[in-house]
Amino acid sequence: MQTHPFLLKIRSFLSYRLFTNLLFVLLGIIVFGVLYGNVKPKTLDINLYEEAPTTIRAPKKFVDDEATEKKQLEAEEEVGNVYTPKEGAVDNSISLLRSLMESVKEVKKETETQEPGSEELKPPAEAEINEQLKQLKAKLPKDKNNNVTNQLNDTVLKTLLEASEEDLERVETIVSTQMKIIMENGVKEEELSEARLNLEQRITNYTFRGDLSNAAVKLGNVALEPTQYFDSEKTDELKRLAVANVQSVEIIEGGVIVEDGELITPKEYRIMKSLGMVENTFSFRPYIGLALFVLVVISSLYYFFYTLEVTEERKQNYLILTSIVFVISLLIMKIVGLIEQLEINDIAFIFPAAFTGMILRILLNERIAMMMVFILSACSSIVFHQQFSGSIDMEIAIYTLFSGVSGILFLVSRNQRSNILRAGIYVALVNILILAFLVLLSGTSYSNSEYVYYLVFALVSGISSSILTIGFLPFFEAGFGILSSMRLVELSSPTQPLLKKLLTDAPGTYHHSVMVANLAESACESIGANGLLARVGCYYHDVGKSKRPHFFIENQLNMGNPHDRVSPETSRDVIISHASDGADMLRKHKLPKEIVDIAEQHHGTTLLKFFYYKAKEQGKDVKEEDYRYPGPKPQTREAAIISIADSVEAAVRSKKSPTQGEIQQLVHSIVQDRLQDGQFNECDLSMKQLETVKRSLCETLNGIFHPRIEYPELKAKGEEV
Repeated sequence: MQTHPFLLKIRSFLSYRLFTNLLFVLLGIIVFGVLYGNVKPKTLDINLYEEAPTTIRAPKKFVDDEATEKKQLEAEEEVGNVYTPKEGAVDNSISLLRSLMESVKEVKKETETQEPGSEELKPPAEAEINEQLKQLKAKLPKDKNNNVTNQLNDTVLKTLLEASEEDLERVETIVSTQMKIIMENGVKEEELSEARLNLEQRITNYTFRGDLSNAAVKLGNVALEPTQYFDSEKTDELKRLAVANVQSVEIIEGGVIVEDGELITPKEYRIMKSLGMVENTFSFRPYIGLALFVLVVISSLYYFFYTLEVTEERKQNYLILTSIVFVISLLIMKIVGLIEQLEINDIAFIFPAAFTGMILRILLNERIAMMMVFILSACSSIVFHQQFSGSIDMEIAIYTLFSGVSGILFLVSRNQRSNILRAGIYVALVNILILAFLVLLSGTSYSNSEYVYYLVFALVSGISSSILTIGFLPFFEAGFGILSSMRLVELSSPTQPLLKKLLTDAPGTYHHSVMVANLAESACESIGANGLLARVGCYYHDVGKSKRPHFFIENQLNMGNPHDRVSPETSRDVIISHASDGADMLRKHKLPKEIVDIAEQHHGTTLLKFFYYKAKEQGKDVKEEDYRYPGPKPQTREAAIISIADSVEAAVRSKKSPTQGEIQQLVHSIVQDRLQDGQFNECDLSMKQLETVKRSLCETLNGIFHPRIEYPELKAKGEEV
């Protein structure tokens, strides 16, 4: 990949890091600007208590928190209080009543007086009543939970002490019976006052002597207690469950908020305001969200290119090319988005989603292409959301993702432009399947015409992706000097002007170049280098020999050797110049830099041994550096392998019938000579890879120079073999 002259001028003023950072900042600004209009809320000119100008639908799922909270409060209020029954409450109350009455009876028996010889009891005197009252109070319970003396005043106690045993029995029977009836029906804690009033009414229905009726009521109030107590923990738990079971009040995406012509009530207005659909509603949140999205995209690109193991110059070229393709894709996406505003339903599916992945797969590599497909699918979900505010469309994101990935996967062979069109057809089929999946999954009914529209959109998307790829490819190849596989195939055609010239003026050199190409391609592919580049580079590596073809032995058919008639210095100059002459011719015809470099570097700085030793034999004072090629040494693995294959082919061809052992020895000696001469010091060719290259060259040469059957000469005319 060559650097554009304009970029070279910019780089001369800026450092690599500053230039790269500026590229990322500029790309981030462009992406933000392109997507800005798609997150900017689209509002409605509506007011409260006006009629809706049209049916207004929710642009995204909306949860009405206020309505949900109201439903939760209603559910909570519907939960009644939970009461826990008190075991033995009736028995405890009756026991307390009986205990009180027993205490009264005991005190009366202990203090009652009787005259001698008389069976009648003497009514107690006032002093005696006071003494009984004192004793009775001492007998009554005084615990903090049931201090009866505080609940029964002295008047009630005196009334009980003055009553006869028969009356006391009657009081106890009536109070315990009525109290039992009330308590067995259940008495809640907060209903205790009401239960006491009920008990009082029941007791007062009976006739008692003196003040016993009031005393009976007081006894009942003291003994009566709740049979059910409020359980706050269980009540709270039931309320929590009731609140949890309340479903959120929500409007689904596309759900109707208000019908056309209906009055906009405060509820609907509040919903639309929360969704950002009202003109007087403004929020920075969509823009902050977009900024965060752009930050994630740029950060991902930065990290990806930071870890890319290529030279800084090539890394910048990759970044510029990727950014341009990305921006072009975004602009195409925006154009389709504008067409979508014409209310052509789902026309977003016509977007050529596979274009980005396919062209980056051809120009750069699969990793960059795959990463950009993921980023582009995320952008498509923003551009095609079709809503009032910054929501995203997952359907178009899935469609774009699968379409882009399929474009990369189906573009297996990049050597012919027809393969791009074939890949586009395959992408169209994938688009149809993805659209069928999305349509059927939604469960929505569509008319036959709508199904036809989807089919057309999918086909146009896939085929237009391949058409755009084919259309943009030459511009990127020319603008960035990219040597794509298709460009290499085009350059390998024998109809190319330089190859036609080589075939016409130096047929022996042309044949030699083809043989070297076979050797170099196999060797490069054996170590993972670019075999196609090596083959095409071999076709052109000796094109400089077409200037003086007869000075090279492969072109000397039925003629004398011109080197026999000139000095070693002249022969040296002619032979050495073919590398630089070839590079100049290639530059003049504007061939890619990689091809020019191979022509210039395929001899490196090796020594022209034949004429060097010939000059020495003639007794001339010669320097070794004068008989070396000017170089430079091979800078790439492809150039290094071509330099080996070039020498190996010439050496083996000079042998009449080389055996496998001779071929192996020749290959080994040539490689060792280049190693010792330091010809591979400037390329990334390892010793392990050199061994693999040697094996590949031997295998190919053995296939070319294998032993052949010698057929007997025909002894008679017309005899057929």
